[in-house]
Amino acid sequence: MDGKHMQIGEVAARTELSLRTIRHYEETGLVIPSARSQGGFRLYTEADVARLMVIRRMKPLGFTLEQMRDLLEATDRLDAGTTLETDEREALLQRVRSYQQAATEQVEKLRVQLARAEDFAATLGARLEQNAPAG
Repeated sequence: MDGKHMQIGEVAARTELSLRTIRHYEETGLVIPSARSQGGFRLYTEADVARLMVIRRMKPLGFTLEQMRDLLEATDRLDAGTTLETDEREALLQRVRSYQQAATEQVEKLRVQLARAEDFAATLGARLEQNAPAG
């Protein structure tokens, strides 16, 4: 990270999240701007953007804000660079594994839903073709 700070508008563009959503995640404590400008504007770093991307990816998989907070806490502690006791490290890794498993299961459910939706759209398309005026 080069220490470059971004204002919320740039972060919103990069993450494809609305300003309102980013502010909501700040209010709930999921992401805290790394700094504030002299004028009081929120300033974010690449690490903040990465954190928002984790949140953005979890949301469509049905994870709650509390689950997002729990996963981010676990990964923050693993990434902190401090020495962890073996038991604590394994407990944190197990938390991350459980979220990975839940995400994989949800992705599979979404694949099934998508396949059904594509089949439905194809059925409608075939019906329209079948009933199109000869021409």
